[in-house]
Amino acid sequence: MAKSLVIVESPAKAKTINKYLGSDYVVEASLGHIMDLPKNDIGVELTKRTFEPTLIVSPGKEKVVDRLKKLAAKADAVYLAPDPDREGEAIAAHLSMQLMPVVKDKSKVRRVTFNEITKKAVNAAFANARDVDENLVDAQQTRRVLDRLVGYQISPLLWDKVRRGLSAGRVQTVALRLIVEREQEINAFNPVEYWTIDADLLPAGGKQGFTARFVGVNGVPSRVANGKDEEGKELFIANALPDGEAVEEVVSELKGATWKVRSVEKKERRNNPKAPFTTSKLQQEAAGRLGFNVRRTMGVAQRLYEGVEIGAEGTVGLITYMRTDSTRVSPDAIAEAREFIGKIGSQYLPAKPNEYVGKKQVQAQDAHEAIRPTSVKFTPDSIRRYLSDEQYKLYKLIWQRFVSSQMTSAVFDQTTVDIEAKAKLTYDFRVSGSVLKFDGHLKFEEEEKRARAAAKEKLAKEEQKLVNETDAEGEDGSESRLPELASGDALKLEKLDPLQKYTQPPPRYNEASLVKTLEEKGIGRPSTYASIINTIQDRDYVKKIGAKFVPTEIGIVVTNLLVKNFPYIFNTQYTATLEGELDAVEDGHERWTDLLNGFYDHFEKELVVAEKKMEDIKRMEEPTTEICDKCGSPLIMKWGKFGSFYSCSNFSKSKPMTVAAGPWKKDQKAVLKKITDGLNFPMTVKATTDDELDFTAEAADAKTLVSAIGAAQGKGKKITVETFSCDFTKENFAAKPDLTAPGADEAPEEEACDNCGRTMVLRNGPWGPFMSCPGYNEDPPCKTIRKLSQKVQQKPPVQLEEACPKCGKPLLLRNGQYGEFISCSGYPKCKYIKQDLLEAKCPKDGGDIAVRKTKRGDVFYGCVNYPKCDFASNLKLIDETCPKCQSAYLLEVANDKGTFWVCPNNHEDLPKKRKKKGEQETAPSGPACSYKKKIAGPQEKPAAEPLSRPDPEKTRPVVESVA
Repeated sequence: MAKSLVIVESPAKAKTINKYLGSDYVVEASLGHIMDLPKNDIGVELTKRTFEPTLIVSPGKEKVVDRLKKLAAKADAVYLAPDPDREGEAIAAHLSMQLMPVVKDKSKVRRVTFNEITKKAVNAAFANARDVDENLVDAQQTRRVLDRLVGYQISPLLWDKVRRGLSAGRVQTVALRLIVEREQEINAFNPVEYWTIDADLLPAGGKQGFTARFVGVNGVPSRVANGKDEEGKELFIANALPDGEAVEEVVSELKGATWKVRSVEKKERRNNPKAPFTTSKLQQEAAGRLGFNVRRTMGVAQRLYEGVEIGAEGTVGLITYMRTDSTRVSPDAIAEAREFIGKIGSQYLPAKPNEYVGKKQVQAQDAHEAIRPTSVKFTPDSIRRYLSDEQYKLYKLIWQRFVSSQMTSAVFDQTTVDIEAKAKLTYDFRVSGSVLKFDGHLKFEEEEKRARAAAKEKLAKEEQKLVNETDAEGEDGSESRLPELASGDALKLEKLDPLQKYTQPPPRYNEASLVKTLEEKGIGRPSTYASIINTIQDRDYVKKIGAKFVPTEIGIVVTNLLVKNFPYIFNTQYTATLEGELDAVEDGHERWTDLLNGFYDHFEKELVVAEKKMEDIKRMEEPTTEICDKCGSPLIMKWGKFGSFYSCSNFSKSKPMTVAAGPWKKDQKAVLKKITDGLNFPMTVKATTDDELDFTAEAADAKTLVSAIGAAQGKGKKITVETFSCDFTKENFAAKPDLTAPGADEAPEEEACDNCGRTMVLRNGPWGPFMSCPGYNEDPPCKTIRKLSQKVQQKPPVQLEEACPKCGKPLLLRNGQYGEFISCSGYPKCKYIKQDLLEAKCPKDGGDIAVRKTKRGDVFYGCVNYPKCDFASNLKLIDETCPKCQSAYLLEVANDKGTFWVCPNNHEDLPKKRKKKGEQETAPSGPACSYKKKIAGPQEKPAAEPLSRPDPEKTRPVVESVA
């Protein structure tokens, strides 16, 4: 009997849904996208301006597609059930494109969506199956085409003008612009001095004192000018004085003043509950309260949405779909929440449900609910044992936010006391305090505070420590109490506390504040924030130092170039406008080709101008005030592979010219003209034999040059003339973020696979370590990977006491692509690199044997005269003669029986070489020998340690999702 085929994105989601559908359905995972634009071509039709994308099966997904086609051909019906958003709709459309030719009944390929993975929601979705929504597909396709147009047409410009391998993103560049502009604000910030005055006061006959702040004189507020805002409006610092002189004058008056309470105002203040989480609000709250970055938040939320094993309940989807900007909640969920709240206490239940109107409800169709638990009955503590720590923390945050959103307001008693100090003038002071009267929606927070306070008290008793009594404000900062005061009460001045302060620059963005700004400015969508933040880090445009984003030098350079040459496309307002137009495409109010035509009109014009006028950073040479450490000449600023650096202005790219004896004897004038045309004075004449210097002389003009060349004749086999060149360079560390700053080396966090939600693992490949999905080698595979390579910014080289054996200059300990190495400080003239040499000599040419490494990190032993001598061995050579066949060396072999010295002619005991594909079997060369000597017993194998996760600040990751 034929079964219905259901296709979702991830195996976890497939497992949860299969539980609800039963045996009549086969649930399979597509492992994310199955089709995409080609990688090596722009893949968008631009000649006729149709913008039609060329879609191909994503590399690595051929097996997945073939399997789904076979299942679809046998199925009675095919249900496409990717996530309920634009991207999910595009995946459904691509699945339909691939499967439609093989299904029996085309009308039975249907689209199903559900906002939560529960039995009720899944059954309702299948009962209301529909066709693929072409408007949603067009909106997603438009975004993909927009990003491709920008990336594939601007990136080559960056390769040519800055550095190969750079890339530009339509939305990511705007986000990077915000970070760079904030850094520029910080660097240009001029602090403003201001003073505050606090007075410690005591009521007459009272025991409890309090502190009031100076606010003005004779009823006129005191404030300090603090520049202007973007619109030119003047800004002020309230309750402040401008300088120490003004403070001294006020303080001297206050010391002899008469203090009393002018008025006491008591009022009730209500604190209303907040709406359930949208994606951006969840990301911000998880960053602030849990310390989760955006990637981690979305990965954990994805796993909660797709399903977690909950004991006898089986696999349960715990939260609704986590990519939404809606605050709407279904009536059923509200009813369940109100029933739960009613059991807590009727005073916590409002007369009618709380309603929240979000941005999505006002601007567009409201397809999704807010993020909420699928069932309030799954309280965080009741399912704690089934969840990981991070799942529990995030689920608790979502559960409490949703339940509290349907509770009553919290009530505070707020007291504001105005105080006057009468001297020659009347000086105004004010103090406010509030006390929680009814916790309302803050109930869960208050319970947690009380639990923390109780735990601290218990710990203090156990450790028998003396604890100073604190008032209610204490550590939690929950509330501050004031003594009972009435109008006209006399007060006694205990102490005046004038404090000098300076305004602070705007803070650098962290993940929460960047997400908040992106949302406020309408840049991107909640579902894209994680990829935006990941991309600008993965491209090495920003570093995270102390949880704050700091732009790298390359990030600043790229941003400035793009904003200057593409002012329209990378304008924040225009980017936000495009998001609104994408919403219009989704709603069917605008054709996707019209949107792209409008965009491309602006983009094409800017592209033509940028190709002609964009600054060539690669060939940049700027004079500086720095002086060369070697020759004292001025240094110039240049741009290299790893950013800007200082180079000596006396550096010359002119190659040395060889002076042959024959032409010099035949026509000195012709040779001299050729030299002076190609090189500049002063010059150095050298005579060498096999790279050994035999003669050298300096020449400042043509006459001394002729004399020097004549003197060099016969002194060596080769005579060369070269321009004086100073090769001194030093890195411009001032332009790069300080990676040694506290917080720059934070511990890496777990990350989830973008396709299937499983925790990524570290693997080793032919080109080094990389992060991959655990399903990388499964059949069909999930080949989501994140490459890891050496960080761009290297440590400065360390000078050693040892001298170079070739030229005598000091050796340097450097950091390279494969780790530390020692080389000559005279590079590039002297290319000496210190190698780890064996005592044994090369059996082919008698040269030294060095220890080397492959790209994989495997050790082998090769002749230092490579490529002239190609001798190499995977086994260590031992400088011992074979007593049987007189072989000049032995080989060290280690196996489970011990460590042996084996003759290279003992073909029986040496490891067998693996024959290459197509290679003919050849008989061993050399005389047969059976010599073998055991030098050590078998070593106990230590327990295999798992690969440690790489430090993110010591790698330069590039995200590559093969989906």
